Amino acid sequence: MKTKFLLYIFLIGTSATVFAQRKLADKFFENFSYIKASELYGEAVKKGDSSEHVLTRLGDCYYNNSKTADAAVWYKAALKKHKNVNPEHIYKYIQTQRSLGNFDEANIWLEKFKNIQSGDSRAKNYDRDNLDIFGELESADNDDIVEVENLPINSQFSDFGSFIHNGELYFASGRNTDVKKKYAWNDEPFLDIYQVSIANNDGKRELGSPDFIKAKGINTDYHEASVAITNDGNTIYFTRDNLTKRNKTGYDKEGTTHLKLYKASLVDDQWDNIVELPFNGEDFSTGHPALSPDGKKLYFVSDREGGIGQTDIYYVDILGDNSYGEPQNLGESINTEGREMFPFISKDGTLYFSSDGYLGLGLLDIYKSNILNDDKAEPINMGVPYNSGYDDFAFFVSGNLNKRDGYFSSNRPGGHGNDDIYGFTAQKCKQTVTGIARDKKTNEILGGVEVKLINKAGKIVATTTTDANGSYSLEADCDKSYTVLGSKEDYKDDKVEIATDKTNGKTNEADLYLHPLIDNDQIVINPIFFDFDKWNIRTDAEYELENIVDVMREHPNMIIKIESHTDSRGSDSYNMKLSDRRAKSTRDYLYSRGIAKDRIQSAIGYGETQLLNKCSNGVKCTEEEHQLNRRSYFYILKD
Repeated sequence: MKTKFLLYIFLIGTSATVFAQRKLADKFFENFSYIKASELYGEAVKKGDSSEHVLTRLGDCYYNNSKTADAAVWYKAALKKHKNVNPEHIYKYIQTQRSLGNFDEANIWLEKFKNIQSGDSRAKNYDRDNLDIFGELESADNDDIVEVENLPINSQFSDFGSFIHNGELYFASGRNTDVKKKYAWNDEPFLDIYQVSIANNDGKRELGSPDFIKAKGINTDYHEASVAITNDGNTIYFTRDNLTKRNKTGYDKEGTTHLKLYKASLVDDQWDNIVELPFNGEDFSTGHPALSPDGKKLYFVSDREGGIGQTDIYYVDILGDNSYGEPQNLGESINTEGREMFPFISKDGTLYFSSDGYLGLGLLDIYKSNILNDDKAEPINMGVPYNSGYDDFAFFVSGNLNKRDGYFSSNRPGGHGNDDIYGFTAQKCKQTVTGIARDKKTNEILGGVEVKLINKAGKIVATTTTDANGSYSLEADCDKSYTVLGSKEDYKDDKVEIATDKTNGKTNEADLYLHPLIDNDQIVINPIFFDFDKWNIRTDAEYELENIVDVMREHPNMIIKIESHTDSRGSDSYNMKLSDRRAKSTRDYLYSRGIAKDRIQSAIGYGETQLLNKCSNGVKCTEEEHQLNRRSYFYILKD
């Protein structure tokens, strides 16, 4: 019986220790000290705490530091051990698997997430709009500052399709009114390919006067449009009406005219040696060329037999000598039963295209997809202002993620003619967070302070270090809430809450004041308080004692002594014993955190012999006044 009783006491004590460990870890987590929190949560796991709270918090510590592999380990442990894990942690686990390329695992949990969160917009959008919920919760384009301009080169006729090479903008237009023959579809002149010089002057787009492409033969009495030029500028691919057969009408037996792809070579600044591509057909259309960034694949649009919808996007391998691989359909991740048209691939491998087969804003909408880098990626609607309730198509873009310059075509109201070319500049709305870090006690500037920018979800989004002048600068998104956290060895952390607005380029100031932990011969922390007549270390005391742990880890040769004090309640002799127990309890906590025993010379209690206020024997005081006297000091004997 005695053995069972002792075992029961041991288990109760162990459980209390683990619970205290978790509470301490929580306090660090809530103050964004993820490394310290992960250490403490990890110790709790070693002591037997495998609760959902601890396992998912460990995952969050790594997730918020963008360490997805480590985060995945702990989220997976939580999902394996517990049945009803919070859906937000399921979503984060999906994110980690997506980041690590474990798409099958991600899809398994995506289905579970959708079943649990049937009303969640992320789940509903995935089903309804074929949007990629693995991306940020907000579309990347929603943060863009987009300026759209109807280009002055537009005419009263159709003008569309943009491709820039070597300072020239190539486009298609039906403006050739000198030709009497008209296209019956819209009663406009047939399309020709034009080019116009383009320059960027102090961020402003400048266009010259358009002229016909000089090479004879590239423009005919029928349609030419939609070009793609190789990186070296020596080859152009373009779309043309089928004129090679059927008495140069291009009509099939159903009375339909089809399109074909051609290429030409640059010879003495002229396009020459026009060649029809071998995968064209007489009974279907092939057009809208686009090249991969490395120039090894040619993408195009076709309504050939065996496709998924009305028109699909295909690609072929470019083998050289007018030789190509077999046309490959991009598949159902892109193509629908509707029309997919006007592909374009940016330098980062993003596929842009237009479609009316998805639930969009109306008619043709412009979409983007990472399908060329990730075969599981889903198309994302580019949204307003790129899309409208009308036809929006022929997207072209250059630049990086933060600042882009490009073009698209649209027949939206307010243009000059049928289809118009629109130029746009897009940049992320960004603001700057700056400040100076100082010693709170002396007001001296502090270099070498690590400054973290933490978003509302608790994720660290940027990190920097103050320079010799104590200054730092971080970039933040517009219209967001952040915490700025400053950390430096031998100092307590300081944090400042800020909120950015919607003004691009604005500077926000957030100065940091870090309280020194070492002051002459003491490690100075907030008072270590004890409950009345108790000597156990409270969670708030553990939180403060971790500052002692940090300082002693930074100074491995430091030796200290500990003094503890009580209030005046109780007998003098009892208080002397109580304070000594508190000193020893404080010392033992430091031992438990890995501080060597020979680094704490002594831990002594002084009872009520050194009160800080009037509250001596017989004096009536409040609980707060008495608690002020229940404290510990840490004196540095050697550093």
